[in-house]
Amino acid sequence: MKGLGGGPKVLLVHSSSNKPSGGGSGSPWMGRRRLWLVVFLACFACVSLASLLSAARDASSAVGARRRATGSASGARLAVSAGARRAAAAKGDEAAGPGLPAYVFDALVQYAAVGGNTSGSMPAADVRAIAAALKRRAPCNLLVFGLGGETPLWRALNHGGRTVFLDENQCRPVQNLLFSDCRLAINDLPNQLYDVAWDVILVDGPRGYTASSPGRMSAIFTAGVLARARKEEGAATDVLVHDYEREVERACSREFLCEENRVPASSTRSLAHFVIRGGRAVRRDAFCGRAAAATDTAAQ
Repeated sequence: MKGLGGGPKVLLVHSSSNKPSGGGSGSPWMGRRRLWLVVFLACFACVSLASLLSAARDASSAVGARRRATGSASGARLAVSAGARRAAAAKGDEAAGPGLPAYVFDALVQYAAVGGNTSGSMPAADVRAIAAALKRRAPCNLLVFGLGGETPLWRALNHGGRTVFLDENQCRPVQNLLFSDCRLAINDLPNQLYDVAWDVILVDGPRGYTASSPGRMSAIFTAGVLARARKEEGAATDVLVHDYEREVERACSREFLCEENRVPASSTRSLAHFVIRGGRAVRRDAFCGRAAAATDTAAQ
């Protein structure tokens, strides 16, 4: 018995199956906490994204509304300006924006005159004569028949005014051009152009140097009627006809603009300057006076 009791002893310890272990009970709880955390972060991200998108939409709507408001205000200012222009024109005082500074005006004319020495350009003397007429009236209502190399110049010189370019019946001096039966009348222009009190009209087109070209008879006739149609008493329109040395341009100008209205001092060989008055004193039975017509006939 002693020998048996004196050997090494082994102690076996069995854990109780009813006693819960700390690791087994904590693992599901931590998993649920992580799951709720992930769900919370996802919801937070969605809410933040929705807020950003909503803010972006609101900002875009505000910008659009501001632009629409600005556009409406600009349109209103435009309408008021046009109404003020018409009202001032009725009194003989054209309401226009500020024109070019004199030194800028002169510089543009100088550069254009230098470029006039090239082929296909308007002669320097003609450029200066037209610019002189514009300088006296600008900013003003300027109507130009024909497009050419000088088109940007005319628009720039009339800075602050209204510039319109046009390119390609009974013929009475005072009539409604919209319903004219005269073949020379240009009656397909925008309606508002017939109501404008034009201060300067330049006839530099359409082309008229070949047999197939449309010629400038219609432009010269329309310029004469528009100038005489002004309702303001004492109002005058400067009408300038380029290529006046050509037979058709010279004959039409004498017929519809009249030699009695030509200003030799501000004319050149190839440019004729006419000053035509409107108002009640305009003759309604003929374009030119009898004396002037007799003079033209004798000259021919």
